[in-house]
Amino acid sequence: MTAHDLVITGGTIVTDRDRRRADLGIAGGRIVTIAEPGSGLTGARTIDATGKHILPGAIDVHSHHREPGFTHKEDIVTATSACAAGGVTTSFAMPNVEPPPNSAERLAAMIELYEKKAIIDWNINPAGTVPENIPALAEMGVAAFKVFMVVDTGRSYPHMPGIGVHHHGKLLEIFETIAPTGVPLMVHPHDQEMMDHIEKRWWDRGERDFRAYAKAYAAYDGIIWDTAAALLLRLQKATGTQLHLLHTQTQGVVELIRAAKARGANVSAEMNPWAVLLGNDWANIERLGSYALSYWVPEENTEPLWEALRDGTIDVISTDHGPHTREEKEPGWTDGWKAHTGTPSAQFYVPMFLDAAHQGRISLERVVGACATEPARIFGLTGKGRIEVGLDADLAIADLAKEWTITDEVVLSKIGWTPYAGRTITGAVETTLVRGAVVYENGTVTGAQGWGRQARPTR
Repeated sequence: MTAHDLVITGGTIVTDRDRRRADLGIAGGRIVTIAEPGSGLTGARTIDATGKHILPGAIDVHSHHREPGFTHKEDIVTATSACAAGGVTTSFAMPNVEPPPNSAERLAAMIELYEKKAIIDWNINPAGTVPENIPALAEMGVAAFKVFMVVDTGRSYPHMPGIGVHHHGKLLEIFETIAPTGVPLMVHPHDQEMMDHIEKRWWDRGERDFRAYAKAYAAYDGIIWDTAAALLLRLQKATGTQLHLLHTQTQGVVELIRAAKARGANVSAEMNPWAVLLGNDWANIERLGSYALSYWVPEENTEPLWEALRDGTIDVISTDHGPHTREEKEPGWTDGWKAHTGTPSAQFYVPMFLDAAHQGRISLERVVGACATEPARIFGLTGKGRIEVGLDADLAIADLAKEWTITDEVVLSKIGWTPYAGRTITGAVETTLVRGAVVYENGTVTGAQGWGRQARPTR
């Protein structure tokens, strides 16, 4: 019989297609045995998962870890600790750090930090904003490039120089340069010139508070999102670049994605938790102000977004984890343009979508697909995202019947707060494993700094 480092018995394995009871044997960081319950597997350690569900670890392909440069908000250790507590086993870091990784030298320095500090597996999305640097960056094991089509007005963060491009000719050049590398391109869609016009109209009326900010970004049924997405899809069609469209939040963008996929476009789409669990309820905006922004997503978009997630038009759920301190959020009560935009969710998004499955909004299998299987497929992580023999033992053991309340006191992110505080949900991650090592259990992060390694894609 195969020698196992760890055996997990009695649990129900959930995939993106089905679920079944089975025992798992793990050795050398990988799943080596999947056996019928009670098959008598033995190992150096056994975890009894009777009554629990075993999910593939979530792969969050869009997270802001803030290191280097902004470690007063978050750092690699606190970000990956929050991930571990939430069943996330791989997290992709975004490039709005200082200095932004838009050259091989800068990316190498960032990789060195992650190799020393990360508790879970990781990758880093360099900023694909300097075309001459793109070929070298593509050779460094990156899973995707990232470009923001936004330049902030009135604040220097989170969209600072070096990461944003909204000039259409420059965007076309970036698409053309990335296409032959085979590396996907993630883009934050935003029509900067329209936004310049829209927000000035609010300012001219003397309206700058959090309500004005929320409504400006959602103006004309989300025109800044729809027009930007249409441009990006046209650039993708012209160049063949693999495009991953971020922040899907309007019916209009859903329709554009659906049409692009119908014609066979090499495009995938992502939705963030705030789109259907926070910013889609105006009462949350009134109660929390800038603490709930990210963005306001008018409620008529909610059901179309859920439907698009259920039917696969939206491929992936990722966090857009955006930690900011209270001091950086507080100015938003009177001037929304002075508050840093973004909301944290790395620790809680998997449990909240388990709760959505409990409520019948989405199937448990689709949650697994959107959080783990599809991210692995889209970004070439062939050893992750599924529970199969030979793949990495990246697992989250969850109690789907556990009811609990999210509080600020349990937040592991450095900022110490969550906009989801006070929310009672059903479904909790109890144990998280990264390549067979237990990194979280019984409410405690047990993973070692430096255990995480770069999740390099296969292309």
